Amino acid sequence: MSYEERVAEFKARVDAGEKIEAGEWMPDEYRASLLKFIEMHANSEVMGCLPEREWIPRAPTLKRKLSLTAKVQDEAGHAQILYRVAEDLGKSRDHMWDDLVNGRTKFHNVFHYPTESWGDVAVIGWLIDGAALVTQKALLDCSYLPYVRAMRRICPEESVHLRHGEELTLELVSGTPEQREMFQDAVNRWWRPIMHFFGPPSKPEKDVLLYWGIKTRSNEDLRQEFFSTYVPKLWDLGISVPDPDLAWNEEKGEWDWGDPGWDEFWEVVKGNGPRTKDRLSRRKQIWDHHAWVREVFNGIPRAA
Repeated sequence: MSYEERVAEFKARVDAGEKIEAGEWMPDEYRASLLKFIEMHANSEVMGCLPEREWIPRAPTLKRKLSLTAKVQDEAGHAQILYRVAEDLGKSRDHMWDDLVNGRTKFHNVFHYPTESWGDVAVIGWLIDGAALVTQKALLDCSYLPYVRAMRRICPEESVHLRHGEELTLELVSGTPEQREMFQDAVNRWWRPIMHFFGPPSKPEKDVLLYWGIKTRSNEDLRQEFFSTYVPKLWDLGISVPDPDLAWNEEKGEWDWGDPGWDEFWEVVKGNGPRTKDRLSRRKQIWDHHAWVREVFNGIPRAA
């Protein structure tokens, strides 16, 4: 059987809803696309620890310090799970980490931004984790079964994080005028990165991840679900969003929304976000400082 015939047979299996295991034959394009996607997801989990980690010492109560610490630990654990899944596709964890800390691979746009107040922690915990859960639940039907298994583990924990974020939000919006304004200010600053979270509108027929069943829903479909779930909740709380064009279109049966500034999105993707260099520098510092631990576990003798 020729390579082209094997690819056609593989594509037919994916289109029929079959799941692919790690040890099975797969086309080069499928393997490369899958590895890049899962590696970016793992990078995002580990880089996502940093914005909230900065607020653990500054959390307002001991209870909040403990809950935020537990959440950050969960995110680090998710990264480890995903890196293990990615390793099966032919790239070592050391190689992935080296590429990440040296800026050769990507992580999610929202983790390139600063966290300026406790209101930011609430926005991350509720709206950004909510956006993440919308995308991650869609991955439960991914064509690659080891990734599906990982998401079955990760999604329930992300749901707990979402409840944590909801609790923080309700605490702020029902608190003092200053606390409420803190949350509103955080929404105003984070709305554009949240809009960017799902990526720009794209043509599904040209999306290689949709073609191979790695992703199961388009960027715009996911963004519309996020709007339908969270915008009414924000309005019910009396919180506005900084998009005057955002409105439900009865005729089209979907949300209309304004231009969120895609030039900024592409600058962030290129590694020019507000905190990109700081966050990568922090990760690289930790990576280099703890190199001796990896050497010990790998049986590499240390110099006297």
